[in-house]
Amino acid sequence: MGGSAPAGAEPSTLDLLHPTLAHHVVNTLGWPGLRPLQREALAPLIDGDDAILLAPTAGGKTEAALFPLLTTMAGRTGEGLSLLYVCPIKALLNNLLPRAQAYAGWMGRTAELWHGDISSAGRQRILRNRPDILLTTPESLESMLVSTKVDHRAFFKNLHGIVVDEVHAFAGDDRGWHLLAVLERLSRVAGRPVQRVGLSATVGNPEELLAWLQGSLAGERPGRVIAPGVSLPQAGHVPEDPPPGEVELDYVGSLRNAAKVIASLHGGEKRLVFCDSRKYVEELGHTLREFGVTTFLSHASLALDERRRAEAAFSEARDCVIVSTSTLELGIDVGDLDRVIQINAPGTVASFLQRIGRTGRRQGSARNCLFLAVDKPGLLDAAALLHLWGKHWVEPVVPTPEPRHIVAQQLLALCLQEPQVARGLWPEWWGDLEPFRQGEPIAAHLVREGFIDLDGGLMMVGPEAEKRFGHRHFMELTSVFTAPPQFTALHGRTEIGRVDPSLLAADEKEAGPRRLLLAGSTWAVTWVDWRRQRCQVEPVEGGGGKAKWDSGGHLGSFFALTRAVREVLLGADPKVRLTQRAVKALAETREDHLDMVHPGGSVIVRASNGDLRWWTWAGARANLTLAATLGPAADPKQQPTDACLRLNPELDPSSWAAAKQAAQERVVLPEVSTRALEGLKFNAALPEHLAERTLSARLADVDGARALLTESTWFIVR
Repeated sequence: MGGSAPAGAEPSTLDLLHPTLAHHVVNTLGWPGLRPLQREALAPLIDGDDAILLAPTAGGKTEAALFPLLTTMAGRTGEGLSLLYVCPIKALLNNLLPRAQAYAGWMGRTAELWHGDISSAGRQRILRNRPDILLTTPESLESMLVSTKVDHRAFFKNLHGIVVDEVHAFAGDDRGWHLLAVLERLSRVAGRPVQRVGLSATVGNPEELLAWLQGSLAGERPGRVIAPGVSLPQAGHVPEDPPPGEVELDYVGSLRNAAKVIASLHGGEKRLVFCDSRKYVEELGHTLREFGVTTFLSHASLALDERRRAEAAFSEARDCVIVSTSTLELGIDVGDLDRVIQINAPGTVASFLQRIGRTGRRQGSARNCLFLAVDKPGLLDAAALLHLWGKHWVEPVVPTPEPRHIVAQQLLALCLQEPQVARGLWPEWWGDLEPFRQGEPIAAHLVREGFIDLDGGLMMVGPEAEKRFGHRHFMELTSVFTAPPQFTALHGRTEIGRVDPSLLAADEKEAGPRRLLLAGSTWAVTWVDWRRQRCQVEPVEGGGGKAKWDSGGHLGSFFALTRAVREVLLGADPKVRLTQRAVKALAETREDHLDMVHPGGSVIVRASNGDLRWWTWAGARANLTLAATLGPAADPKQQPTDACLRLNPELDPSSWAAAKQAAQERVVLPEVSTRALEGLKFNAALPEHLAERTLSARLADVDGARALLTESTWFIVR
């Protein structure tokens, strides 16, 4: 995200910066001037405007935000914390800290880091000597607001601005709503609107993302999308030229074959390999080490020291491979990286843009990515994603719908934060922020069920909240996502990582101790403490170790990507290099799916056993919505996939036409199971019908379902 400014930039563009900053930009960084994004961001940010700054990875976004905000900081009175810098992952915060401290230090200011890995002593030091800039996470901000050890009014009284790095990563899930709600509370604590600056790579709807980031003041405060040189997506416009970058798609057929290819190519170079499951990271990492490749691993279930080794490899190692999930996708400075390799495909075009952006940072080098498909579905997904990328298409960032559980969490957090909250005045804390407009039924439920007590019209945390969320000083209330249970694996006193408890249960089919695959090595389980959720392990030679983690109920691909799979099956090739193996495998896959696609619409296929399937290629959410909408015309005993859903085998073309016509009049949201509700954090603090409505909205794709209901369908009998 840093780096040298391009030659030829005019020094006069530094005039708006504080003279001390301008001096260090030229003499310490050695830049002749600022990059286009940095130049264009200066005046709006110094004027106090909210903004979304868009640039490819390594486009100088951090400096584009910090330099003007440090300039305005120098012109203000008041001491203590003035600027928050929020990131979605701790690794990115760790990586940014030295730069933030250097830039702040030039101005006689300080920057500090606060997240879950910071010691209690470190936090106490920050509270005693408040920094000017604090790098942190939304969860840590929430902890500070509700902690009895933090005087939040004194700590945040001088707060004027916040930078939200990788803002698209927040906006697409519940952490985004949580962040916005916390920002509204911080603005009220500080007594002023807090300037909001979001940093992102290219997104499909930047103006909407800006309005979302502005929260309750959208439309009332000035805001700008600043994206010089970035080709913003235009509806209905498909450029003829493919995007820049050296991209190749290969079909290798197995993860072991992928390891062979990686081990044989690009010796002496630093390679970053992305896998979209922790299981694949472990298996690939272990196999690469078997082949004698220096390999580092990174995923969320590895111990902190293991993850730091992978992060350090970016700056210190040369001839190595780093295998990672999306933990190394976002903003962390990867330095002198040579290659990115993708196993199968990421879930979105936006993720691919982040990943290919890890490369091409050296003068004369090009951005590159090698896709290695280890199975036919992975090949189809990769080809479809690259087909969309070749059309310059990027997903719009869509906030999660109807986050009622976040409203419940925030009401409880407010009661912890403030000693006195008037029952009728709580809405003032969130202004016109969308989820809170219909918050009164939730507040009434919390009072009725004992989550909130009333004393003379004042709200306070009630016994039911103490019982459900009070463990470890209400730590559960500071995070809006639920992680599946995992056991900590220890070698002596050294933590290796965390594993799925199902791997620790005795297996009558296998003799001897259970074997785990963790941190790229094989471990024998010697002892399990079921009560404390720990296990002791010892390293063993050879293989046989198993890796497994709960995926958290992933619902599959969205509409656009699955429809792109259909286009590939109908003959569209991505605008990238295809190896002969990929060409052959794609031809075989198209042959296998001949009856499942039709250029004129979707296909309904009756198999010889009577099974009737509608091949929509619309994504699991659209198919769930279609199944609910079709009612008796759909098979009730099914779980729709991305590609298809099962229909009532009694249907014929005539009855299908009638069922389809009826469905067009009223699209129905999917039903929600009791088990699914358990996965919605804080659902216990919601009326059951409101929790069900929230989950139904999140399982649905109404637009995708309507698109299929208006499309022609073709009956095929095998």
